[in-house]
Amino acid sequence: MAPKKRPETQKTSEIVLRPRNKRSRSPRELEPEAKKLCAKGSGPSRRSDSDCLWAGLAGPQILPPCRSIVRTLHQHKLGRASWPSVQQGLQQSFLHTLDSYRILQKAAPFDRRATSLAWHPTHPSTVAVGSKGGDIMLWNFGIKDKPTFIKGIGAGGSITGLKFNPLNTNQFYASSMEGTTRLQDFKGNILRVFASSDTINIWFCSLDVSASSRMVVTGDNVGNVILLNMDGKELWNLRMHKKKVTHVALNPCCDWFLATASVDQTVKIWDLRQVRGKASFLYSLPHRHPVNAACFSPDGARLLTTDQKSEIRIYSASQWDCPLGLIPHPHRHFQHLTPIKAAWHPRYNLIVVGRYPDPNFKSCTPYEMRTIDVFDGNSGKMMCQLYDPESSGISSLNEFNPMGDTLASAMGYHILIWSQEEARTRK
Repeated sequence: MAPKKRPETQKTSEIVLRPRNKRSRSPRELEPEAKKLCAKGSGPSRRSDSDCLWAGLAGPQILPPCRSIVRTLHQHKLGRASWPSVQQGLQQSFLHTLDSYRILQKAAPFDRRATSLAWHPTHPSTVAVGSKGGDIMLWNFGIKDKPTFIKGIGAGGSITGLKFNPLNTNQFYASSMEGTTRLQDFKGNILRVFASSDTINIWFCSLDVSASSRMVVTGDNVGNVILLNMDGKELWNLRMHKKKVTHVALNPCCDWFLATASVDQTVKIWDLRQVRGKASFLYSLPHRHPVNAACFSPDGARLLTTDQKSEIRIYSASQWDCPLGLIPHPHRHFQHLTPIKAAWHPRYNLIVVGRYPDPNFKSCTPYEMRTIDVFDGNSGKMMCQLYDPESSGISSLNEFNPMGDTLASAMGYHILIWSQEEARTRK
């Protein structure tokens, strides 16, 4: 076992490439020059990750010059611009800022890979991360104090789900391979065990919490889903899937609306008020491969699913049982890699997901980068790719903070914080 590393944070220095004669360099040495740190759409774009239901899905798109947001808002006030056009203008402005995103800070606190990630709901510079060894770190990267570190049990303690308690953000919910879903504080005290298995063969794989309905939902590795209230009372415990439940998600706008994803190659949507058994789902959404995640959009009107091979799907409330669009994207499953999950941006209709290049993928190119890809949720087009040659691993988990201006990535043992270049200068 590798020696344990204590929590550490550091600012990354400016990336300086010292060019040598190209003939004397190997293809791997030339790799950082194959793409810019952040694709800006100039030059030839990536071949289409084609066969998408959206026409024209291609590499990073060339953005038109950004219109004045002040002017757009003024036009909206005068009734000359619709609110969707204002939203589109704000999103376009944000996409332009992504060109300047770089790694602001990085940390490597664990002796096993990171497996879960959650942003603090009100502190935009505070993130909690769980590891395969059961360690949990609370990191406020905006200050120089040491991160809070809770030591796990090691092998068999993997944190599979992590959520801040919406009623008390000094506490958090965690599901784990240790066989529990529990409420803890950041001093390491277990305040309540919501679910516990009586055997080492059953563990919990997913978790979600609702503040308004005061519900906790968790799924296990044999297909069971348990619904409890925040007092710990079990409301029901039903086998909803044939195999492991990899993800559970409560709709942020309709608390009684639940989505569950499973390695049985289905995503199911449930009305919690009408659940009577495994056949009482509202919709069953079949996939071609096992599914890693199913996430509702911030407005609750869309559902984003990530399979274990090469497909991201978007479903709409107007027709849940038929995908609005499919985005071919390489993110195949590997036993020793934290499953890759696509996530929504909290403010814009954008999707962020890590890329795991696959030589068998239709549009794969030689020496393809392990980038973080940003897609438009309406068109399915890739808008940007983030990449740093000094941190070139696979970013399995990528989530923007609630303000939407900072990105946290879990890359193996490392936690990366991406922000605008000028933010680093201020630091």
